Amino acid sequence: MDQMMMDTMPNSMKSMPGMDMMDMSVMQACMDACSAVEQAATICATQDMDCAPACMTCADMSHTMMRSMLRMQGMTPAAMMAMLDACMAVCQMCMDECASHTDNDVCRMCAQACQACMDSCMAVKDMMMASA
Repeated sequence: MDQMMMDTMPNSMKSMPGMDMMDMSVMQACMDACSAVEQAATICATQDMDCAPACMTCADMSHTMMRSMLRMQGMTPAAMMAMLDACMAVCQMCMDECASHTDNDVCRMCAQACQACMDSCMAVKDMMMASA
């Protein structure tokens, strides 16, 4: 399924100004990272820690970012940049909260997933800026 989506996405993205040079593997890595942080944050939120609200917000934002990247029709570069910024900000908030629980393995996993998601979102944003 991923390969079919990867083959289809470039065609739908060509209609977006400045997006025709997008590297689909970078987009896929970002979607995968968003999916991983959604799962990690959801698990972390069940640990009855005070980071649960941040984790659930992060899970929701990551899911929304991933879905937005899949729905390229009608997505403008400016809207996508705003979504990437929002996703990175929420991941940073969640990572900072979870990182304060150094004795909890689940929080540590969640913080690592948040960092990976922020890194992959930044890679997409950098690629978009370079192709603009």
